[in-house]
Order: sequence, then C-alpha cells, then structure tokens
Amino acid sequence: MDFKNETLKISVESLNAQKVKDTLKQVYEALKVKGYNPINQIVAYIMSGDPTYITSYNNARVLISRLERDEIMEELVKSYLTTL
Repeated sequence: MDFKNETLKISVESLNAQKVKDTLKQVYEALKVKGYNPINQIVAYIMSGDPTYITSYNNARVLISRLERDEIMEELVKSYLTTL
C-alpha cells in the first residue's frame, strides 16, 4: 500500500480523551497502592478541586492537576453513557 498520497487525520479530541483516560488509570493505581479508595478520592477531587485528595505518590497529584476537571467529567460521562 502506498501511503505517500494519503493524509493522516489525527483527532485532537481523541488524543485528549486518551490523555484523560491514561491519567485517570495512573492516578487510580497510585491511590490503590497507597491504600485509599480510588473512586472516593477521585470523586472528592472532581467535586472540590482540592488536589490533596490525590496522593503525591508516583506523581499522581501533578498528573491529575494538568487536566481540567470538566475534561475529566466529560470523559467519565461519555464513557459511562457509551456502555449503556
């Protein structure tokens, strides 16, 4: 197949969605390793915006702070609704 004449299309939306998913997985695992209930901690962070709900272990707090909370909610709702 000759790819020279084809244009690759990259969706910024899908790249952003993947970034959110990857970050949430990393944060979830860090919270779990440290003995927290990851769901409760992530929900508390999303609701309050207080980063102290997220452990600093494995840089989880820094990682989640790089995302906008509305982006996180958007991906969570999209993911949930597509499974219905």
